[in-house]
Amino acid sequence: MRVSEVGGVSVPVDHLIGGKWVGSAETFESRSPLDWDAEPLALVARGDQATADAAVLAAQEGFSVWSAWTAAQRSEVMHKLADLIEEHNEDIAIVESLDMGFMYESMKERLVARGATNFRLYADLIVAHEERRWDAKNMHNVVQYMPAGPAVVITPWNAPFMLSTWKLAPALAAGNSVIHKPAEWSPLTAALLAELTLEAGFPPGAYNLVQGIGEEVGAALVANPGVRRITFTGSPATARHIGKAAAENIVPFTAELGGKGPLIVFADSDLEKAAHRAAWQFDDSGQVCLAGTRLLVEESVKDEFMEIFNRHADALVLGDSREDSTDLGPLVHPDHRANVHGFVERAAAAGDKIIRGGHPVEGSLHYEPTLIEPASNDSEVVQSEIFGPVLTIQTFADEAEAIALANSTEYGLSAMIWTGSKDRAERVGRALRTGLVWVNTFLVRDLTAPFGGVGISGIGREGGEHALEFHSDLKTLMVLDDSVT
Repeated sequence: MRVSEVGGVSVPVDHLIGGKWVGSAETFESRSPLDWDAEPLALVARGDQATADAAVLAAQEGFSVWSAWTAAQRSEVMHKLADLIEEHNEDIAIVESLDMGFMYESMKERLVARGATNFRLYADLIVAHEERRWDAKNMHNVVQYMPAGPAVVITPWNAPFMLSTWKLAPALAAGNSVIHKPAEWSPLTAALLAELTLEAGFPPGAYNLVQGIGEEVGAALVANPGVRRITFTGSPATARHIGKAAAENIVPFTAELGGKGPLIVFADSDLEKAAHRAAWQFDDSGQVCLAGTRLLVEESVKDEFMEIFNRHADALVLGDSREDSTDLGPLVHPDHRANVHGFVERAAAAGDKIIRGGHPVEGSLHYEPTLIEPASNDSEVVQSEIFGPVLTIQTFADEAEAIALANSTEYGLSAMIWTGSKDRAERVGRALRTGLVWVNTFLVRDLTAPFGGVGISGIGREGGEHALEFHSDLKTLMVLDDSVT
């Protein structure tokens, strides 16, 4: 097994297939956005068609063992894995901060802990998950949940550790084996998780890790007919390719594909709280799918809102993600920063007003927190996901216009409403075409609730029993009354 030292932590840089570490003839670089021009953090195994085929075969063999375990047995090792995640909190936080540029304290205090919570949640849910039983037409009926088979889990480069656990936990709890393909821009904490699955006692092949480039090994994995479930978080463009492969083999497929969330501020809201939360949509340098990137403010309070917003935005500190004084770290990759800046440059050329920011920070991968007032609701910066620290601001005259603006993009993942009226919150919340609506708060969620988007924000739902059902094949057993004793 090859390892690299990353921030003082030993990180495996090969694939984990069938319980063994396996290398590849070729590698790819993992570089830190905190110091892009330094030596690579690691040279990671670059999987190919043969790697994908070997991983699916190992997952099929692992599935025969793991699916035969009882729910209580699976729950026990998943709780053990959660314990190990908590024990290795600091190592995971250090590696992810270097590999992706995520804020170290946020990783340590929030996201690694959430990773452990995800495994505990599904470890408990699978034990409590009850079959549906009922009598009708002289028949006793039982809906049984059968593990579906090997699942390909493709996870994104933003918050990679936490989002990996969110997808892996229900697949494993349901009794499926998994082949995990992390994003090539931030692959390293997936390897730490793989190590911990071995220590926790997962049988060989239950969890498999395949590193590499999406267009290469990722495409090979989703096209393999031995795969029985695919779950993906990423871009709509990639999801279309995966969806075609899934359709070819008639494989159920879920996708979470980002958002363009509205943050709606009514005049009767607590403007201090609303504007403060709006400024913090720059958090993680905008690399958050749930962010409210379209500020929609009732026109009568725009000036007051902007005064408060600017005060909070001015206080944000750009810097090294490992420093406590830093609020915003860098963007993940030079290509991504160029993409973000391209949106801003095209907006300026099209006549949109750059109110603040609008430039990359020289000598780093940071980008200035940017606010744009679009010339039209059809502007590209309004309609397209930028995934950087770029917000737009528009005003509305009344509730109807606010709803129309909020529903005017192809996306529909999340939204925020800020209002002092319970009735308005109910009316507007029901009218929004989105998978999730927060009222007077943000990023607070019961993890058993359904999670997913509408439109090009995705298909299917994750969370709680919704994810367990996706990862299961349902069977109805019907027994004629009085025919057996």
